[in-house]
Amino acid sequence: MDPAYNASMPPRQTPLPIRWLISDARNDAVLEDALRALPAGSGFVFRHYHCTADARRKRFDLLLTLAKQQGHLMILSGDGRMARLWGADGIYASPGALIGTSAECESLLRLATVHDAAEMRAANALCADAAFVSPVYETRSHAGAAVLGRAGFERLAEQAAMPVIALGGMNCERAAELGCTRWAAVDGAFGWAGSQLADKRGMPEDS
Repeated sequence: MDPAYNASMPPRQTPLPIRWLISDARNDAVLEDALRALPAGSGFVFRHYHCTADARRKRFDLLLTLAKQQGHLMILSGDGRMARLWGADGIYASPGALIGTSAECESLLRLATVHDAAEMRAANALCADAAFVSPVYETRSHAGAAVLGRAGFERLAEQAAMPVIALGGMNCERAAELGCTRWAAVDGAFGWAGSQLADKRGMPEDS
């Protein structure tokens, strides 16, 4: 990993968040509470591939308002034109989908999804602002699928010319074990939402 990026800011948006929430059909019902519970200035990647086009836009607009109230970055899984029209702070896509987006993105963050060395090389060549490296560990949605593990994640992170964000079975403990500053979660939304609900009730968070 390029050491100069550890404490640096990406060129299009500062600062790059430490904690990231990824939307999914599974966590949709708890996203509002999860966004409120995340530290201010976190990142939120809106995917919602399960929705129709109209329903996806409506859900995005509702969550965008809340995310901005909490000081979070709102990233759209889509293209640069859509991200600008929708008012997102950046786009989340494979390196292949990011090709040719520099001009249309301008001030938008370009966040690449990286699963192997070839995709990391492509993300580097594109000067992506950050790379979501996954799957680090097994996830509930892809039980039994091949994972990078610690060694695989470290190999890819060392090749990165930009900040990396660990994704896949991540939590605070695993991020600490990896020595990874930035990480993202899908199922983590349930824990963050539980924390928010516990605060509302004046009760300690369930373990």
